[in-house]
Amino acid sequence: MTSISTSNVQTPPQPSAQVLLRSTSSWDGTPYERYPKGPPELTLLQVNIPADTELGWHLHPIPSAAYILSGEVWVETREGGHNTHLKQGDTIAALVNIQHRAKTGAVPVDLLVFYAGTEGVPLSVSDL
Repeated sequence: MTSISTSNVQTPPQPSAQVLLRSTSSWDGTPYERYPKGPPELTLLQVNIPADTELGWHLHPIPSAAYILSGEVWVETREGGHNTHLKQGDTIAALVNIQHRAKTGAVPVDLLVFYAGTEGVPLSVSDL
């Protein structure tokens, strides 16, 4: 009787997951307080910011998080002097109700931004 060897049998690839960001506060250390009231609305945006661009001061009234696909971006707060530098592969727990702006360098920035809000509440408020 011939025996069959199973040592060469390959197991199929298995799904995996890696936590990229989990936070109870924004990148400057400000704790998230609560979600807006009302039915949840999730939004996922792919954003491109051209090279050598400075966004105007703005704020986000809802929690959000971003993943940098490519490029580099500098984020600063209007008050308090907080700033951070992000590059490809970085994540950020975004500020809520804190005025800030972003600046790019010599290359454009592509990022994915996930917003956890409520129907009818804007993702961003500018002209501050």
